Amino acid sequence: MSDGRSEGHEPGQMPPTAYVVDDDESIRTLWRWLLESNGIAVQTFATAKEFIDAYRHGGPGCLVLDLRLPGMSGLELQEYLRQREVAIPIVFVTGHGDVPSAVHAIKGGAVDFIQKPFGYKEVVQIIRRALERDAQLRERRARRSEYEERVATLSDREREVMLRVIEGKLNKVIADELEISVKTVEFHRAKVMEKMGVSSVAALVQLRMQYPE
Repeated sequence: MSDGRSEGHEPGQMPPTAYVVDDDESIRTLWRWLLESNGIAVQTFATAKEFIDAYRHGGPGCLVLDLRLPGMSGLELQEYLRQREVAIPIVFVTGHGDVPSAVHAIKGGAVDFIQKPFGYKEVVQIIRRALERDAQLRERRARRSEYEERVATLSDREREVMLRVIEGKLNKVIADELEISVKTVEFHRAKVMEKMGVSSVAALVQLRMQYPE
């Protein structure tokens, strides 16, 4: 069960949200007040299971996760999400004695950790950074998905030509290797540029370097 808010957004659209998991009700209340008063949408949960049941896979945001939770621990939830390829930035909240565990969590992919007691201003900055990181990761995933969709539209011959163009081979060399005419190479090359949405070989090479297979 969650008690988040999402005013000001179209129906069906979730704003970037800080999902807070903490078994202490007073702490959850504090998180709601702190984040909402700084314009950050928030949903709170008492257990990892509540979060798992309520979270819509792929929803934008970050996870603010207490290390010590009843039932599934914070580290166990981190591993649960990792195994299911749920790519949400995690900020762990720790006590003084949990710093070694927090370091372990960072090595496991957490983006930051907050040590109790914490300063409100610092915490808000950490959450904003986590949300910004999520937005950047989403943008990169979207660009990669677009690239893969464009590559999928290429015919086998167009892909063969593209790979050789990227290697810097001249049209005549490509024609000899593929046993086709130079004019056919030029035709396929033009189709590759069109389908990949680039206007120069340099741009095609750069695109390929960004998303190696």
